[in-house]
Amino acid sequence: MIVGVGGQGTLLASRILGSVLLSQGFDVKLSEVHGMSQRGGSVVTYVKYSSGKVYSPLIDRGEADVILSFELLEAARWIPYLKPGGRVICSTQQIDPMPVITGAASYPENLTEKMRKKGVDLLALDALSLALKAGSAKAVNVVLMGVLSSLLPIPEECWKKAVSELVPEKLRELNLLAFDYGVKASGAVSA
Repeated sequence: MIVGVGGQGTLLASRILGSVLLSQGFDVKLSEVHGMSQRGGSVVTYVKYSSGKVYSPLIDRGEADVILSFELLEAARWIPYLKPGGRVICSTQQIDPMPVITGAASYPENLTEKMRKKGVDLLALDALSLALKAGSAKAVNVVLMGVLSSLLPIPEECWKKAVSELVPEKLRELNLLAFDYGVKASGAVSA
């Protein structure tokens, strides 16, 4: 599952992942579900793949091998969908949802600690800083693709080919750099 808020590039990330998996001969199904995505609401994309046939892209509670989250609260929100032994890869970025913006609620504190106390295998990193280092805050999604690539036994060239094909040419080098930062960060971040 790829989760975040509207405007963070979850759809591009799912397309990159889908392209990589297709290049390896897997059957792949993608499905996106939008909340109020154009207003910063919750967005989730399901990506299912198999060497056999995939009949539905939807993932039920307790079935996700990996939850890739672009925002901290979204990671916590989707934890019930993680299967036992699954892993969460999460940017530590915090984007206030509407109830926090309006003052009706507060952004929850210590979410990484709370998730870990629940036994969640969590790899949390400051993907926003890495994206900014690459040249754009909008590259958080590709930084996280770099981190995800470290979990799958697929050659790095396949990932870079998908990034190159799916991002606009003028942003290609920036995104390839963001991907490299994610790959490097995956080895430097404690699980």
